[in-house]
Amino acid sequence: MMNLDCRSNSHWLTEALEQLRQVGFAVIEGVLDEHFLEETRRALYNVQVHIRREVGDSRLARAGEINVLRLMLKWEPHFFRFLELPPLLAVVDATVSVTAIMHLQNGFILPSFAPVETPKVFQNAYHMDFPRVLNGYLASVNMLFAVDAFREENGGTRIVPGTHQRPQRPEEAYLEEHSVPVECAAGAMVLFDSTLYHAAGANVSGVNRLSINHQFTRSFIKQQVDYVRALGDEAVLAQPPRTQQLLGWYSRVMTSLEEYYQPEDKRLYRKGQG
Repeated sequence: MMNLDCRSNSHWLTEALEQLRQVGFAVIEGVLDEHFLEETRRALYNVQVHIRREVGDSRLARAGEINVLRLMLKWEPHFFRFLELPPLLAVVDATVSVTAIMHLQNGFILPSFAPVETPKVFQNAYHMDFPRVLNGYLASVNMLFAVDAFREENGGTRIVPGTHQRPQRPEEAYLEEHSVPVECAAGAMVLFDSTLYHAAGANVSGVNRLSINHQFTRSFIKQQVDYVRALGDEAVLAQPPRTQQLLGWYSRVMTSLEEYYQPEDKRLYRKGQG
């Protein structure tokens, strides 16, 4: 299956959606330019410093993760810009609807290890990001951005084509035998059904590999992070209305009768959210 290029293929969205339906994923090249990528790399490393300072290395080690960066928007406004990218918004609209919300935005700084020394963690075990199969109903999609080129040697994400929307987990031997590494240039967007089995590959390249994962769900599904509360009203209201939507501003839960009995335009949970 060939990667699609949103810069030269005017039908990329239609073809990507068909690949998503048939095999569970599609790779769209040319979404981020080099200037955007350089700013993203700087921002990722800056966020890593802030997270280590706030959480501490010992608690991060107990989490059993390899350099996962959560709640990046708290320290780097640059990451709001991902929620304004036309290709990302086009896919969200065409899959989980215009009222979708962002379930998560996580950065990854995948370090290089010697071939036999990669630690076994959740990231590099085959898993679904949305482990709920709803009779074919598409409730969640992922958009993974390659900040550095994805290659097999640097641990490019491994996916198992056709394993999306399956109620039963395939045998481990099947996942291993049929997995393939995603290979694409820096700036590509890897779209996949959140029920597709995938895993981080083993980075043996000698340098870090950077990426950012976004997951978008129907608006009635709880987020991994309550971005509105975590960021605060001021930060959210400073964003364009569509970004507010994706952050969950229009699907908040009331906490009092005062909040419930408000005019329609002031309600925390707006009508028509799904």
